[in-house]
Amino acid sequence: MTEQTDTLPAPLLPAVELRVPTHEDAFAWHRLFDDPEVMEFFGGSSAELSMYEELTARQRRHDAELGYCLWTMLDAAGEPIGFTGAQPWPRTWGPVGEIEIGWRLGRAAWGKGYATAAAEATVKRVRAAGVPSVVAMIDTGNERSIAVARRLGMELAESFTTPPRVPGVESSRRTSHCFRLAL
Repeated sequence: MTEQTDTLPAPLLPAVELRVPTHEDAFAWHRLFDDPEVMEFFGGSSAELSMYEELTARQRRHDAELGYCLWTMLDAAGEPIGFTGAQPWPRTWGPVGEIEIGWRLGRAAWGKGYATAAAEATVKRVRAAGVPSVVAMIDTGNERSIAVARRLGMELAESFTTPPRVPGVESSRRTSHCFRLAL
């Protein structure tokens, strides 16, 4: 008999392509994220198309100026399935001044390894761009994203309470974990 170990082979991750978002990707992101389950940790409801048009335009600027952005994630067939990437933390609370990595996928792409594969590619790209460290802000209830952060080797550094999502309604505050990774 041979002795069994707890070491399992690394899972085979799917092929994923990352591209700078096009104007057309705003429509794809809007369609992919128009789902209460996808938006559960991002306010619970979908955003207007104009928000995605502004977001994709901002990401094109980030790519041109910084060498990284939130890239459109494409599956093996070349179809958009979400985004992943990095950008300066955009809020006045939380890890101000740091570079945040993140990912969001349409529900049809969940549970297939795309988020981990794309997040690993993101880490490589931002490291190549000279970024010394990154953070990931993740709602404490978002177990899937917490698992991706841990697979990347990120460590829980601190937690933040968000401002109220509904102005004046204190119960609409959420707690987010800030994971960190030195590159």
